[in-house]
Amino acid sequence: MPVKHDLLADLNMTRDAFDAKKKTDPRLSELSDKYKAIDAQVVAAEESSAADDQVTQLRKKRLQIKDEIVAHLK
Repeated sequence: MPVKHDLLADLNMTRDAFDAKKKTDPRLSELSDKYKAIDAQVVAAEESSAADDQVTQLRKKRLQIKDEIVAHLK
Protein backbone atom coordinates (compact mmCIF):
# COMPACT_ATOMS: atom_id res chain seq x y z
CA MET A 1 0.00 0.00 0.00
CA PRO A 2 1.49 3.36 -1.02
CA VAL A 3 2.21 5.82 1.74
CA LYS A 4 3.37 9.43 1.75
CA HIS A 5 7.09 9.88 2.28
CA ASP A 6 8.03 11.40 5.64
CA LEU A 7 10.24 14.33 4.73
CA LEU A 8 10.54 15.55 8.31
CA ALA A 9 11.96 12.22 9.45
CA ASP A 10 14.64 12.50 6.76
CA LEU A 11 15.40 16.06 7.84
CA ASN A 12 15.37 15.07 11.51
CA MET A 13 13.06 18.00 12.27
CA THR A 14 9.78 18.39 14.06
CA ARG A 15 6.74 19.73 12.23
CA ASP A 16 6.79 22.84 14.43
CA ALA A 17 10.46 23.60 13.71
CA PHE A 18 9.99 23.08 9.97
CA ASP A 19 6.85 25.23 9.88
CA ALA A 20 8.63 28.00 11.80
CA LYS A 21 11.45 28.02 9.26
CA LYS A 22 8.96 28.10 6.37
CA LYS A 23 7.27 31.20 7.82
CA THR A 24 10.50 33.19 7.60
CA ASP A 25 11.90 31.59 4.44
CA PRO A 26 9.82 31.92 1.26
CA ARG A 27 12.16 29.67 -0.73
CA LEU A 28 11.81 26.86 1.82
CA SER A 29 8.04 27.29 1.75
CA GLU A 30 8.07 27.05 -2.05
CA LEU A 31 10.23 23.93 -2.00
CA SER A 32 7.99 22.37 0.64
CA ASP A 33 4.92 22.98 -1.52
CA LYS A 34 6.66 21.45 -4.53
CA TYR A 35 7.67 18.45 -2.42
CA LYS A 36 4.12 17.89 -1.16
CA ALA A 37 2.76 18.08 -4.71
CA ILE A 38 5.25 15.59 -6.15
CA ASP A 39 4.82 13.26 -3.17
CA ALA A 40 1.07 13.22 -3.82
CA GLN A 41 1.76 12.39 -7.47
CA VAL A 42 4.02 9.50 -6.44
CA VAL A 43 1.36 8.11 -4.11
CA ALA A 44 -1.34 8.46 -6.78
CA ALA A 45 0.83 6.74 -9.38
CA GLU A 46 1.61 3.89 -6.99
CA GLU A 47 -2.07 3.49 -6.09
CA SER A 48 -3.13 3.41 -9.72
CA SER A 49 -0.45 0.85 -10.60
CA ALA A 50 1.16 3.23 -13.06
CA ALA A 51 4.01 2.03 -15.23
CA ASP A 52 7.23 1.42 -13.32
CA ASP A 53 9.15 3.97 -15.37
CA GLN A 54 6.56 6.65 -14.60
CA VAL A 55 6.72 5.92 -10.86
CA THR A 56 10.52 5.89 -11.00
CA GLN A 57 10.62 9.30 -12.73
CA LEU A 58 8.27 10.78 -10.14
CA ARG A 59 10.36 9.35 -7.31
CA LYS A 60 13.49 10.87 -8.86
CA LYS A 61 11.79 14.28 -9.02
CA ARG A 62 10.74 13.91 -5.38
CA LEU A 63 14.31 13.03 -4.38
CA GLN A 64 15.68 15.99 -6.33
CA ILE A 65 13.35 18.38 -4.49
CA LYS A 66 14.24 16.78 -1.14
CA ASP A 67 17.93 17.29 -1.97
CA GLU A 68 17.20 20.95 -2.75
CA ILE A 69 15.48 21.31 0.64
CA VAL A 70 18.41 19.69 2.46
CA ALA A 71 20.90 21.92 0.65
CA HIS A 72 18.80 25.00 1.36
CA LEU A 73 18.65 24.21 5.08
CA LYS A 74 22.42 23.96 5.39
